Amino acid sequence: MVKKIIGLCLIFLVIVLSCIAIVRINGDDDNKGLTKITVAEVAHSVFYAPQYVAHGLGYFEEEGLDVEIVLTSGADNVMAAVLSGDADIGFSGSEATIYVYNGGEEDYVMTFAGLTQKDGSFLVSREKYDNFTLDDLRGKTVIGGRQGGMPEMTFEWALREHGIDPKKDLTIDTSVAFAAMEGAFIGGNGDFVTLFEPNATSVEKNGLGYVVAYIGELGGEVPYTAYNARRSYIMENKDVIEKFTRAINKGLQYVYSHTGEEVAEIVGKYFPDTSLSDMITIVNRYKEGESWKKNITISEDEWDHIQEIMKASSELDKYVEYDKLIFDEYFDDYE
Repeated sequence: MVKKIIGLCLIFLVIVLSCIAIVRINGDDDNKGLTKITVAEVAHSVFYAPQYVAHGLGYFEEEGLDVEIVLTSGADNVMAAVLSGDADIGFSGSEATIYVYNGGEEDYVMTFAGLTQKDGSFLVSREKYDNFTLDDLRGKTVIGGRQGGMPEMTFEWALREHGIDPKKDLTIDTSVAFAAMEGAFIGGNGDFVTLFEPNATSVEKNGLGYVVAYIGELGGEVPYTAYNARRSYIMENKDVIEKFTRAINKGLQYVYSHTGEEVAEIVGKYFPDTSLSDMITIVNRYKEGESWKKNITISEDEWDHIQEIMKASSELDKYVEYDKLIFDEYFDDYE
C-alpha cells in the first residue's frame, strides 16, 4: 500500500513538473516570440543615434528580435565578448576585426553592417579660439584616446594630412582610458581633449572647455563603427543577420528623414542626464557632419581607407582583403 502511495506521489510530481515546464515554455512564447540577441556596444554615445532609434521605435521587434545592448567599453573588450560568446553581435570600430584576423583567430570576426562613416569625436580646447586651426595644436598636449584605437589613429591621420607630425609637433597622451578622458581634462590634464557626445557638449556647457573642431570632418569616410560577429555565427544565423541589418537601416533612414528634435526626443531616453535642448544640439552636430551612413553598406574604398589610417599609425603590417572580413551578402538590398 505504501509503495502504491509513493508511486502515485511520484507520478503526480512528474505531472506537476511537466506542467511547470510547459508554462515556462509558453511564457517564453508569450514574450512576443522574439529571438534574443545581445549586442556588445563599444561606448554609450549619441554618436550611435540610429541604433537607439531602431531600438526605441521597435524596429528590432518588428523583425522578430529582442535586442539587449550592453556597454562593453573598448573595442578590445567588444572582441573578447564576441569571441567568448558573451555577446552575439559586437559594435565597434572595424579595425578591431582586422587585429583579430591578423592575430590568427580561426573563427574570426566579420563586419556585416555599418552605422557611422566618420570619426565621432570633437576636439575640445581649454582656451577659447576665435579662428582655430590645427596649427594651434603645435607644442600643446592633447588627450587623444587609446593607442591603436580608431579615434586616436584618425586624429593622427588628420594631423599628418595638414602637415603636422603627431610625434614631434605636439604631445598626444594615449595613457588615459576612453571613459576617463573627460574627467582627466576637467581635472586639469592636457590643453585639448578629443571627446564624443554628449561629453563634448557637457564640458562646453559647464564652461570647462570649448568645442573647436570636428575630427570626423577631417578624417574622411571609413567604416568607423560597425556591427560584427564571429564568422560561424553569421553563417549559422543568416536570418538573424538579415533582420538585424534591416532594423538598423530603418534607424539610419529615420535620422536623415526627421528633424533633429524628433530624433533627440527618441534618443534622449537613452541619455537621461542630457537635456532635450542639449540633445537637439548634439544630434544636429552629427547630422550636419554626415557622421552616419546613408545605409548599412560598406564600400571597398572605405575599407581601404581605414587600413591606410591604421598603417599610417604603424598599427598595421598586413592589409586584409575586403571579401575576407566584410560580409556583404545583404548590401545589394540597400544600395
